Amino acid sequence: MAPYETDDSTDTGERDELRAGRRRAARYIVPVTVVGVAAATIGLVPALADSGDPNLPKVTAEQLINKIAKSDVQQLSGTVKISTDLGLPDLGGLESSMLSGATKSGDGSSADPTTKLTELATGTHTLRVAADGPDKQKVSLLENAAEYSLIHNGKDVWGYDSQTNEVFHGTTAADTSKSDETRATPKGLTDEALKSVDDTTSVTVDGTEHVAGRDAYKLLIKPKQTGTTVGTISVAVDAKTGLPLKFTLTPASGGAAVVDVGFTQLSLSKPAASTFDFKTPKGAKVTTEDSASKAAPDHSAPFGKDDKADKGLAKGADDPTVIGKGWNSIAVFETGGQGVPSGSASGSGDLGGFLGSLGDQVKGDFGKGTVFSTRLVNALITDDGKVYVGAVTKSALVKAADAAK
Repeated sequence: MAPYETDDSTDTGERDELRAGRRRAARYIVPVTVVGVAAATIGLVPALADSGDPNLPKVTAEQLINKIAKSDVQQLSGTVKISTDLGLPDLGGLESSMLSGATKSGDGSSADPTTKLTELATGTHTLRVAADGPDKQKVSLLENAAEYSLIHNGKDVWGYDSQTNEVFHGTTAADTSKSDETRATPKGLTDEALKSVDDTTSVTVDGTEHVAGRDAYKLLIKPKQTGTTVGTISVAVDAKTGLPLKFTLTPASGGAAVVDVGFTQLSLSKPAASTFDFKTPKGAKVTTEDSASKAAPDHSAPFGKDDKADKGLAKGADDPTVIGKGWNSIAVFETGGQGVPSGSASGSGDLGGFLGSLGDQVKGDFGKGTVFSTRLVNALITDDGKVYVGAVTKSALVKAADAAK
């Protein structure tokens, strides 16, 4: 995704206003484009695997979850297909630029991973992934006649956008003991879904299947609660290693999967050491992260653990208050400002009216606000600046806002 470019004839003041407007717009769009499950908590419901193809030994859901937890695949390489269908409106590419504006300044590099990986929030993409222990990972996003690569090798993180011939160089924290392979794989998504356990969800083993040429069990996760937008989560678990091979989330409304991520090819052999080498291409523009004043996100996050990301937050965001339980959990953010700007609001111009047209106007005991809806994550922005976000229905958001009064 190329960086946002302004016309050379635009003066500095106008460019600053455009960037500022873009970031204001992104503030309201980003909360409803988050791919994830709000407080996905799993309850254990023992069940035996159905007879199927392949014919595997019977296991309970608890045994299969334990198998995932004990999985210790350190070396792999393969191809992953990732499809996301949040049901976002077609904004003619505007949504991508607004997401970009939310994750970097107007002068950032197109190779910055905090910008590039937002492309995975929509559409279908092909990734090549490789890992050799906690300190060496690589993920490449394949595009039309171009490729974006993100390489973690020791303390160095390199991003390279072949389309623009731009390079981004950053460093990870000194402690990489908690690193893991990229979150864009089925394992990363499954780990998020299985992070905690309670009685709000049923979990069963729903037969067997073949994925990327490997025998796998199918783990089926269903919320017991009403009011959530999550229908089912299906995880194909490698019968031999416990590695999740495919992750599919279907919304309660039915239809196509919201998130479908799976290996199409997989090797568990050690990748060549050269896989993780990086040499700056001739003539490339290099942007280096300022380690002395590192206020930007830790760019090891796409590969491993990140405390705030584990909570469903971006680095630098204020911690929310979480209300509700399980799949009905809602994060409440205090923005300290106004809600969605109206078209007449100072400095908002036509932007406020445009943003308002994307949402549904609602009112209740809390006052008035706007709900931005997707097939999975919905967000209510009240006129006094509070934001309620969760994998719940619009009515559940309004009810939560009323109860907070």
